[in-house]
Amino acid sequence: MNSAARIALVIPVYNEAPVLPELLRRLDALMTSNPAESWSVVFVNDGSRDRSADLILDHASRDARYALVDLSRNFGHQAALTAGLAHAMGADAVVTMDADLQDPPEIIPELVAAWRGGAEVVLAVRRSRQERGLRRLGFDLFHRGFGRLIDFPIERNTGTFGLLSAAAVGAFNSLPEKHRFFPGLRAWIGFPHGEVSYDRKERAAGTPAVTFRRLVRYALDGLFSFSHLPLRVLTYLGLFIAGCGFAVGAFFVARRLLGVEVAFTGFTTLVTLVLFLGGVQLIGIGVLGEYLGRIYDEVKRRPHYIVRRRVGL
Repeated sequence: MNSAARIALVIPVYNEAPVLPELLRRLDALMTSNPAESWSVVFVNDGSRDRSADLILDHASRDARYALVDLSRNFGHQAALTAGLAHAMGADAVVTMDADLQDPPEIIPELVAAWRGGAEVVLAVRRSRQERGLRRLGFDLFHRGFGRLIDFPIERNTGTFGLLSAAAVGAFNSLPEKHRFFPGLRAWIGFPHGEVSYDRKERAAGTPAVTFRRLVRYALDGLFSFSHLPLRVLTYLGLFIAGCGFAVGAFFVARRLLGVEVAFTGFTTLVTLVLFLGGVQLIGIGVLGEYLGRIYDEVKRRPHYIVRRRVGL
């Protein structure tokens, strides 16, 4: 593929006004230094409460390569990403990335080169990352354990940053589920893969818009969307407890038949067993509720997002 290709960048934005000037400057520099491609940028404003939309609109008024999809409220990062991919269907390839500059735009030419080399899905794999504290611990635990829990293999240390060919974007857009885990869906659609390694940076400015609670919810979406392990664990645990109960019952029946007296007050044992079994049952109900709640959300068939306005498309 030697001719100029249409490369679209899809960038969800939520309260990113502090970092947007630097992001726009670096995107301008990227497109200027790589004139062989035909570039466009689709920002998706996910209900920002700051000046993010105004900054994007101001820049788009001076550069036709920029466009804005303004959602009616905050629908979440995955819905905003879905909206951006749905509005980038005219491109030969689509690069997805976050707006916080932890994923540097300067890596994008390497993603495009891997795509030109034959890969239809290019993964940006993190060699290192700069987060600290509880967020860093959570990310490390997630990436180490997630691959062992799910039924479908997903590349470790990957996130939103990457490239999809037009065919891969079309396949992704055909997936209807509401609880979306982008790395999992990107792996599930298949297509020849390529990889580009990079070092994940610190935020260029501001504070993370995604809270730790949202990150936990995102991890649970990935687990329950791509794994039946929680249900299997409950089945195995139920079989184990039933087996223990049968063994204990058989033990006391045998002692009685042999005429051995058994004298227990039993209060502590009874309370412990009731609390243990009650806790296991509540956990089981909770796991079933997670799956059932997701089924309920799917059958309602509400749209993933609602667009308030489109500018520059």
